[in-house]
Amino acid sequence: MQTVNIDDIHSLLAVMPPHIASDLKQEIGNGDMLEIVMDLGRLPEARFPNREILLGDHEVTEADIQHVTNLIGTFSGDNRAGLTRTLHRISAIRNRDGKIVGLTCRVGRAVMGTAKIIQDLVETGKNVLLMGPPGIGKTTMLRETARVLADDLKKRVIVVDTSNEIAGDGDIPHPAIGHARRMQVPTPTLQHAVMIEAVENHMPEVIIIDEIGTSLEAEAARTIAERGVQLVGTAHGNSLENLVMNPTLSDLIGGIQTVTLGDEEARRRHTQKSVLERKAPPTFDIVVEIQERYKVLVHPDVAQAVDSVLHAQESHSEVRWLGPDGNVVREQAVTIHETHAKPESTKQGLRVFLFGINRPILEQAAHEKGLHIEIMEDLRQSNILITTKNYFRRKPQKLRDAETHGIPIYAIRGNSLQQLRHCIDSIYTGPRDEAVDSALDEALMAIGEVKNGTKEVVLSPQNAFIRRLQHVLAEKHDVTSSSSGREPVRRVKIVNN
Repeated sequence: MQTVNIDDIHSLLAVMPPHIASDLKQEIGNGDMLEIVMDLGRLPEARFPNREILLGDHEVTEADIQHVTNLIGTFSGDNRAGLTRTLHRISAIRNRDGKIVGLTCRVGRAVMGTAKIIQDLVETGKNVLLMGPPGIGKTTMLRETARVLADDLKKRVIVVDTSNEIAGDGDIPHPAIGHARRMQVPTPTLQHAVMIEAVENHMPEVIIIDEIGTSLEAEAARTIAERGVQLVGTAHGNSLENLVMNPTLSDLIGGIQTVTLGDEEARRRHTQKSVLERKAPPTFDIVVEIQERYKVLVHPDVAQAVDSVLHAQESHSEVRWLGPDGNVVREQAVTIHETHAKPESTKQGLRVFLFGINRPILEQAAHEKGLHIEIMEDLRQSNILITTKNYFRRKPQKLRDAETHGIPIYAIRGNSLQQLRHCIDSIYTGPRDEAVDSALDEALMAIGEVKNGTKEVVLSPQNAFIRRLQHVLAEKHDVTSSSSGREPVRRVKIVNN
């Protein structure tokens, strides 16, 4: 790897208190220092990829912190500042009164060649998203990608530089981004607006964006992609699966929604009826997980990968790393994902069948509590049945059907708003974890007994939610279960097949 402007470490040392700078000069020979940490009342530290070194024997004082802050740029809204014409970044930690009590001085480096491992991907014109833990090299790779696209491929590239971390502090961009242009962001909350401004005012072919972290920024990214501008960016999270389960950023990979399957489709998929599906085509076509500084995992088809995550299927990816000769080595990889099926009863997916209940009153109660409840016309597509105690005592056919299908039944005294409020509270509050564990342990013991020859075992009375869990457990272990008795002493019976 050829290194250009390795780190201009002496510019960073120049703003350090003299006693810290003198100790640092003995540690910078190998060029792999990540950051310098200064916390009030503690010894300063120099951090490297696999070690930390305490500097000297003098604790950091208020004067030391003041010395640094006087020599650097102004801290922005995200508590970051920089050094003009360098890539170094200084981040502040403040106390509750806003006073700076700690500094993290990260060493910024421009490294030629870091984009080589993904260069063929960005050359396709597709949208590429980089992910990985902090300090792994996402911004370094993004910076080098901007230079390659602007200088080698002669594209019109604009870098949206929120914290001046990509192109350095000051009005003149660091040479590491080549001929790419840089737009600074006044405050982090306006990053999404500057993204749109870049497209509308400056006709870029490529937008480079670091740290997409809000729903507004995800929405802006989708807008840019729909206008035919290539996006190369980074996002919070270590892996594609993190992104899938992140409600704020999942729109970057198509968004996630709950879908109710029919009985036949649920059986075909061997899953429950309420499942997660991708909503739309992904904003980013390719996701690159940076696992080590020169090793990545590439998901070349994000749509297929996301569907595989949601359906607990195999997904095909590619592991890449730089060999000793500097060439890219590739190896195919297969990942088997665990299920991410949505639970049957959640605040976002409660599907209710009403029997003798006033629908507008239930909807009002749900609206007051800020809950989304879907009223179902088909009993088989619901996961809760609500009725009155009067109907519950009569046991009409619909209630018997619900019991047959294992659908929990909630019976209230009457059709009042207060009663329905209490009903919703009981559904969402649910049982204590200890009660669930005890009831399931009892069911497991009963299953063991009937498998060892006992004809049947009757369990302790439980509410509808726990009985449903016991029925699922029995089905999983290939034994028969049924419910008998009336609330509140209704109970499950386990029977040997």
